[in-house]
Amino acid sequence: MFMTTLSAMAQGERPNIVYIMTDDHTAQMLSAYGNSPIETPNLDRIAQDGVLFRNSFVANSLSGPSRACMLTGKHSHKNGFTNNEHGVFDGSQQTMPKLMQQAGYQTALIGKWHLVSTPTGFDHWDILDGQGEYYNPLFIHDDGTQSVEQGYCTNVITDKAIEWMNNRDRSKPFILFLHHKACHRDWLPELKYIRDYEDQTFALPDNFWDDHEGRLAAQQQEMSIASNHDMDLIYDNKAYLPGDTSRLSQAYLNYVERLSPEDQQKYWAFYDSISCDFKRKHLEGRELVKWKFQRYMRDYAKVTRTLDDNIGRVLDYLKEQGLDKNTLIVYTSDQGFYMGEHGFFDKRFMYEESLNTPLLMHLPEGYKRRGEVMEMVQNIDYAPTFLDMAGAEIPADIQGESMVPLLKGEKIVGKWRDAIYYHFYEFPAEHMVKRHYGIRTKRYKLIHFYNDIDEWEMFDLETDPQEMHNIYGDPAYAKVQKKLHKKLKTLKEALSAP
Repeated sequence: MFMTTLSAMAQGERPNIVYIMTDDHTAQMLSAYGNSPIETPNLDRIAQDGVLFRNSFVANSLSGPSRACMLTGKHSHKNGFTNNEHGVFDGSQQTMPKLMQQAGYQTALIGKWHLVSTPTGFDHWDILDGQGEYYNPLFIHDDGTQSVEQGYCTNVITDKAIEWMNNRDRSKPFILFLHHKACHRDWLPELKYIRDYEDQTFALPDNFWDDHEGRLAAQQQEMSIASNHDMDLIYDNKAYLPGDTSRLSQAYLNYVERLSPEDQQKYWAFYDSISCDFKRKHLEGRELVKWKFQRYMRDYAKVTRTLDDNIGRVLDYLKEQGLDKNTLIVYTSDQGFYMGEHGFFDKRFMYEESLNTPLLMHLPEGYKRRGEVMEMVQNIDYAPTFLDMAGAEIPADIQGESMVPLLKGEKIVGKWRDAIYYHFYEFPAEHMVKRHYGIRTKRYKLIHFYNDIDEWEMFDLETDPQEMHNIYGDPAYAKVQKKLHKKLKTLKEALSAP
């Protein structure tokens, strides 16, 4: 573990940190990563003058658990928050925000919390209620009061973040956790962008029609675009006319009814026309699935456009205030997301699209790395990195590694990690993805699905980057398989993992 003592760094030299985390934003929909069907010019600004991580992964691809890993620098089995369905995050435990406070930083959290408990370790917090709403969202304030804030959620969160930075204690360095609801399901757009992307036809991923042969857990999930149970025609695709009902239709109507009567008219004027056209077509089979995919992609893109606007607002503010030179700006998501790969939406699986998460950084002065970073990093690494930058000691029980040597462009003393560990616990639950754990190396991936199933999967990411062919048990990979089992065992023991 790389450490720096607080006495070695004067307070005035320590960088501010703005940590921007979105929900379910995936690298496939961020143009800095290439091959994105949409443009994200403001997000790209972070990469253009900073660094872009190609191999950034999560420890548990689910919103609450991912956030707990970030806050503690520990895997789910160590921080105690393994899934969204049960439990409350233990705010009394050691967390990175508390350690940053002890190091003299002012701390603030604005936006999505999604850990059930009351935030701790923050001098100021102003959070969405649970999952939060896109339209006129309810906020819970650190004085115990609540209020409905008028406006679109992404804009409101950014307004609050800029207001806090304007009124902060300027005698201290600060760390701001700016957590957006976007781009989470059910992708309700800002009204000014409601007609955007309607002329764009999104290409189906090469493996969109994957039949999941040789992958039993993938066959039994409930996150299929093709299934009207999984991807609800009303809730997810907005194919609603008065009198229609579905499993999730009432939730959808409740969200839209948060708009003012005038804005509801604008909303329905657009989506009623989409719904009428859909009803006239009487789509079935693959044509229906392709229609659902296009609706999903277009609404996701609309939500992302507003997100990108607000990233630009934050970047402009920091530059105008002269804060950009001494501020680490981090952009990431709580996990990746499927944009039709394997026929899926959502996350959870250890397959690449949800295991991988975008990670961009604008670096403060003194950090020389630029361009792409290829080393494997994980969301448990944020806590030790921020503590290292703050000149604070990194507790020995933190399981992540400081990325500071990578960001300084230093030659790494010793060996950077050659594998990452992953564990997903939430089953049975929404989307019915089986419990599983595994490791990913630079080239290979080994996964064990367990609980009500006992299945192994292995992939050669060099020859099969889309993870279509399970090679577990293939004699040609027998030696590799044996090495991966050994590495998994060693890593689990090192992490005291179940």
